[in-house]
Amino acid sequence: MVPLDYAKPEGKTITLGLLRRKATDAGRRIGSLLVNPGGPGASGMEAAASLASAVANNDLGKQFDLVGFDPRGIGASEPAVRCLTDQERDAQRIDDIEDSSPSGVAKDEERLKDYANKCAQRTSTEMLANVGTRDVVKDLDVMRSALGDKKLTYLGFSYGTFIGSVYAEQFPANVRAMILDGAVDPSQNSVDASVAQAAGFQKAFDQFAAWCAKRQDCALGSDPSKAVQAYRDLVLPLIKNPVDTGDGRKLSYGDATTATIQALYTEDLWETLNSGLVQLKRQIGLTLMTMADLYDGRGQDGKYTNVQDAFTAIQCVDNPRQTDQAALLEATRRSTAAAPFLDNGQPVPSEAPGDACTYWPVPNTSQPHLPKADGLPRTLVVSTTNDPATPYQAGVNLAKALGGFLLTYQSTQHTAFLQGNDCIDQVGVQYLVGLQLPSADPRCSP
Repeated sequence: MVPLDYAKPEGKTITLGLLRRKATDAGRRIGSLLVNPGGPGASGMEAAASLASAVANNDLGKQFDLVGFDPRGIGASEPAVRCLTDQERDAQRIDDIEDSSPSGVAKDEERLKDYANKCAQRTSTEMLANVGTRDVVKDLDVMRSALGDKKLTYLGFSYGTFIGSVYAEQFPANVRAMILDGAVDPSQNSVDASVAQAAGFQKAFDQFAAWCAKRQDCALGSDPSKAVQAYRDLVLPLIKNPVDTGDGRKLSYGDATTATIQALYTEDLWETLNSGLVQLKRQIGLTLMTMADLYDGRGQDGKYTNVQDAFTAIQCVDNPRQTDQAALLEATRRSTAAAPFLDNGQPVPSEAPGDACTYWPVPNTSQPHLPKADGLPRTLVVSTTNDPATPYQAGVNLAKALGGFLLTYQSTQHTAFLQGNDCIDQVGVQYLVGLQLPSADPRCSP
């Protein structure tokens, strides 16, 4: 248990979920390796379970307890952030608002306000006010102490790198070693971050299209230069006419683009994406819906994890809300220009509804800035050249800000450590176990 509000240490408490795989060589045990997979909203307990086989036969598994934790409000941690019921989320997905007319914008604004109100009612404003990264890192230091570690050894992926950089700033003397893989740039505002991410997904889409064009069954045709238009010709009709999935549900435009984004995280899903787009040509949406469900956290039983609600809640208190109309409209224009495959064909509206954070019931508790972590040991930042979700430059910037080493992976995927590349894994394991870092920033390739 930890305080809900660290400013009131004697007040309400909340619980955190942890899962530990013990070191197999107790005589050489170094301590705990705490893991967070990102999101925000993803379960660290599930991440630890999925990484267990990857560390089983190396020194990480032999010399470290692998500990995954669900940050406050997420997964097994209680109380959980909850905004929508399963039925409401299903309804929201099919009630796709891709309408930039004044009435469409008004409808979207009402939906966003309703969502924010339901988050406040079903989670409580006190919980929402204390769910941000500012508080997660305090929990992380409590866990470090409770596990008996004098110093923290940490592995953070994606948003988990932001947890790491904020922890490094608040508790630099408590850090033993950190690998931050798939870096979030802590100094980037939410608009610039979303535009950079849009550009990253467009780059990944272009590479998928080039791969697909070499196949006889490519859903987008044999000319990569025409792939964006071919893709839009497939998915834009879904705005007005969702297609059957074969299980009583309908695939919306939003579901199709969500499925595409899910597949662009890794080349391993490109085959599945092409199959789903081929199905869509036949007016079947099952494969794309399955991938969209994976992204949204929907199980086969129709129940959702709270990953999307938690994502929104954390983002809304980690960043200042944006209400300036000119800035919101400019963000829309920039994102559309950066990722034309996601252009929904609507003109830029005269007014922008913003997002859920525009109407959030509690103020932000953090804001973007470069971390200052005097006395921090050398960290290792891993950044992939064609990472669609967290662009390569963000890793360059984070490594520089923390005075750490940058490990470059020349590939197209989101995050790389403990995912089967011997070069990446060797550098990372040697660092975490023996605190050995290369003499210069290393590079690895598939």
